[in-house]
Amino acid sequence: MSSTPPSVLAEIRHRIGYLTLNRPEALNALNLDMVRLLQAQLDLWLASTDVRVVVIRAAGNRAFSVGGDVRVLYESYQAGDTEAAETFFTEEYALDLLIHHYPKPIIALVDGYVLGGGMGLAQGALTIATRRSRLGMPETAIGFFPDVGASYFLSRLPGALGAYLGVTGLQLSAADARYAGLLDIVVEDDGVAAVELALAGLNGADQVFSMFERQLREMGLAPESELEQLRPAIDRHFAAANLRDIRDSLRSEQHPAWRGWAEQTLALMETRSPLAMAVTLELLACGEQLSLEECFALELHLDKQWFEHGDIAEGVRALLVDKDKQPRWKVASIDQLDEDRIKGFFEGFDS
Repeated sequence: MSSTPPSVLAEIRHRIGYLTLNRPEALNALNLDMVRLLQAQLDLWLASTDVRVVVIRAAGNRAFSVGGDVRVLYESYQAGDTEAAETFFTEEYALDLLIHHYPKPIIALVDGYVLGGGMGLAQGALTIATRRSRLGMPETAIGFFPDVGASYFLSRLPGALGAYLGVTGLQLSAADARYAGLLDIVVEDDGVAAVELALAGLNGADQVFSMFERQLREMGLAPESELEQLRPAIDRHFAAANLRDIRDSLRSEQHPAWRGWAEQTLALMETRSPLAMAVTLELLACGEQLSLEECFALELHLDKQWFEHGDIAEGVRALLVDKDKQPRWKVASIDQLDEDRIKGFFEGFDS
């Protein structure tokens, strides 16, 4: 009689604790069980002298993690369970915060898609990605806003990159993510095994790990970034005061090198929730002034309102459940956005 395999595998080898996300059939989408297993294992290893370094990786090569399993949260909400989403986000953010503050080195060894909640796991770690990896915070596509600490890490990217990536939900190549500062080291697609072999030689020694990290950074690839070439245009357009101004600025782009990019960006924004994009801009503006802990608290403040008053339920329905790709957003267009409605989501938050 077969039994369901655990959604997170844990093992210790050479004084390195390996945590493997083990839902490859679901592209390692995070559910509450996975969050709790990861939290419990990290808590256990915190006091263990048998573990000196932690590696978070994933089964399969299609995805490290495509984010939280929002379809499950949607189904719970539709069934009348208004507590499920808040419980998940509260515990997921606590796990992400633990990774950021963990006193032992944590390596996120990622391959394939690293999206949403997958980024939350990786941002507090030393992130090593394969060349084929795709990273991003695509939440506005489903009527949500970038969370898992994104109000902290996106708002601190150079220039207007955070606003650009948060609003559009664009997925980045490993080269572009490295340029933006969203990962540390890029290796070849077959380089994961070599990294794990090198890790085995550490035996968990702190001083050796420091040398290993320096060596890896020196050996890592430095692929050319297309994002770097777009920086002047991104910084000019996405530094605008609000979503309408960003839209109008993109429409006015006439430079031959950037006009096509501007048109593609506008087309992409047309598919996103106007309300989610506008709240994302406000969230990043707030996050720039807040600590990491305060950013998580602000995101949770928004979470508590979003299934009822935001667009996530409709976005999940249209893209993941019915798959008609015809979401009926609460605000139909950027021109219909009301500044008071946007600000209202942030009222009552006490940092």
